[in-house]
Amino acid sequence: MGKIEDWVVATTVDVNGHTVATLKPDATKLSGAIDELATALPSHYASKKRIASILKRLGKSAAAAYVQNKLPTGSRIRSGDLAEILASRYVEESTDFPAGISKLRWKDHREMAMRGDDLIGLQPVDGPEKIRFLKGEVKSRAKLTTSAVTDARKALTAFQQKPSPHALEFIADRLHEDGEDELGNLIDDALLVDGIALKQVSHLIFTFSGNNPSAILAKNLAAYMGKVPQSAVGLRVDGHQDFIASVFKKVGEHADGE
Repeated sequence: MGKIEDWVVATTVDVNGHTVATLKPDATKLSGAIDELATALPSHYASKKRIASILKRLGKSAAAAYVQNKLPTGSRIRSGDLAEILASRYVEESTDFPAGISKLRWKDHREMAMRGDDLIGLQPVDGPEKIRFLKGEVKSRAKLTTSAVTDARKALTAFQQKPSPHALEFIADRLHEDGEDELGNLIDDALLVDGIALKQVSHLIFTFSGNNPSAILAKNLAAYMGKVPQSAVGLRVDGHQDFIASVFKKVGEHADGE
């Protein structure tokens, strides 16, 4: 999948020493973006290895059915899931904190949202800190409101502004299961031995909406008086709901070979 920056125009402003970025799609590239997102979407719900195994053993129809059974059908969950996928892509592509794992693979039901922090980015570093964390909250709304961003801020301030232990334990477990023991060990050390200092933490609010989020995000960051570095990113897509429906429809078309 191409990078988000390839199909959006970004406007960045400084607010209270923090960064607010507003992303607006280039209308001429929107169709390609939908196709790219649809191509990438299945790997956020199931590993490529798992899909390939079903394809090899049971054939294309079974692999397509497996993917479709993973995808939510309700508009609210689709909205939230796509926003988290976009946010994780943005973190991976545009920050120093690779997103870690595709946590949607471990949903216990396709029509339910996962609990815990929306997004955790990880950055191994040299020196005594060993690892830094990006704690992110994601909101998707056809019309973004102040209350939604206030809810995101409330979630970021929980657990003394640090990632929740439960979320970090979940990520560490998945990393160890996938053989990424070195990174998993860094999380284990931070949780069980070293502790996490605020200087190891950054915050991100990522919004996906049909209206312009810049004023709401700027006001929220202007009011923040803590010590944790902050950033806010607002992806604005006109026809927010239609965009989401188009992405999930295109996944089905890909599965059917269209």
